[in-house]
Amino acid sequence: MTRCFRLLLPIAIVGALVANSSGEAFAWATDYNRLLGKYAGANGVRYADWKNNGADVQTLQKVVDAIAAENINSLGQKEQLAFYVNAYNAWILHEALAKYPTSSVKDALFTFFTSKRIKVAGQQTSFNALEKETIRSKFNDPRIHFALNCASRSCPPLNTEAFTGEKLDGQFEKLAKNFVNSEKGVRMAEEKSGVELSKIFDWYKDDFKDGGPLQFINKR
Repeated sequence: MTRCFRLLLPIAIVGALVANSSGEAFAWATDYNRLLGKYAGANGVRYADWKNNGADVQTLQKVVDAIAAENINSLGQKEQLAFYVNAYNAWILHEALAKYPTSSVKDALFTFFTSKRIKVAGQQTSFNALEKETIRSKFNDPRIHFALNCASRSCPPLNTEAFTGEKLDGQFEKLAKNFVNSEKGVRMAEEKSGVELSKIFDWYKDDFKDGGPLQFINKR
């Protein structure tokens, strides 16, 4: 199943890790953080402004080129998960920006997520495969559903900073709490007799173990 129904239209390759004051990060994370801080926000991604800045378009290209060539074999589990979520989101941004100003890819939705159009850590893959076979299958953390962004109005908003292994648990928990306490996550039903949950809790209900989606929500 794809993660969305509508797109919002809206370096030389570096393989080494660098350390900074916020913990471990890839060398490209500095550029990626700058782009997120500049163009991503609570109201979505400012694709029009980004598209009009050729230098920043090229910077994003360098980021995904570095992601494509990265070697993560020596990383711990949290660092690998942070890398893969960053990779998914960065490639979504790249592909959405390339299609802008097209307002919808509804007709091409299946191939957008299933075609092997992206490269991550040396592997040619698709968005669906990266999500299902790597991020969900290997790491088994339901909070990833609030960290992955598919450029859809119904998706959780894009995080405005890159994920890092050191900060990952706090970042994931903050995003999960924000989503379940928003109208996108949980809202009163029109007849006022109950609540309506985001489709995320239906599509991926098996990921929410230990009580299911409702217990996950109630804990937050």
